[in-house]
Amino acid sequence: MFEILSSFEIALGLITHADAELWGIVWLSIELSVVAAVIGGAMGLPLGAIVGIARFPGRRALIVVLNAMLGLPSVVVGLVFYLLLSRAGPLGEWGLLFTPKAIVIAQAALVVPIVAALTRQVIEDAWAEYAEQMRSLGVGTARAVRTLLWDTRFTLFTVGLAGFGRAASEVGAVMVVGGNIDGVTRVMTTAIALETSKGDLPLALGLGVILIGIVLAVNAAAYGIREWSARRHG
Repeated sequence: MFEILSSFEIALGLITHADAELWGIVWLSIELSVVAAVIGGAMGLPLGAIVGIARFPGRRALIVVLNAMLGLPSVVVGLVFYLLLSRAGPLGEWGLLFTPKAIVIAQAALVVPIVAALTRQVIEDAWAEYAEQMRSLGVGTARAVRTLLWDTRFTLFTVGLAGFGRAASEVGAVMVVGGNIDGVTRVMTTAIALETSKGDLPLALGLGVILIGIVLAVNAAAYGIREWSARRHG
């Protein structure tokens, strides 16, 4: 028990005294997660909106696939991109494996189905409310998508935050394609896993405290935006 308390005290010291190693890992993690969330959002938002409004053969199957991918094991995603990006893979000549770009690709692949599935539900609910009015005005699918994306922008911003949270908390896929190279691809989740296995509890605890703080901040922001949006439209 004393060892744990001592490690926690050292961890707080690393945080408050701006330890270069710890904060380097934190800033790299945030940077890569933000980029992955933006890319995943840019792909998932229009996909979810189109599926929410349009009616086409195979739509229900696509919805099932998107919902199923929410529970897709991240290590499987990592394995798929490892095979694609390895030297023997079709994208091996790009030299992306074990680089920050590989991490962003894997994280974005996990963000897309989350954003698409949640956006689909948001847009479908909004479409049910405004469909008759838009049809009477002769609004096409493309314009309806743009209109509803804008009208539900505050709710969709919380969807984007959920995507960021997914990227920031990811470990399996990141470990496989990133390799946890010190100063290059070492992010919070992989560092926590490996430092714990090595017995370096202070660094692992310090990163864990910051990661929990980030997750709480993201959820608080999402809740605040929802509350503000509800009051604004109330």
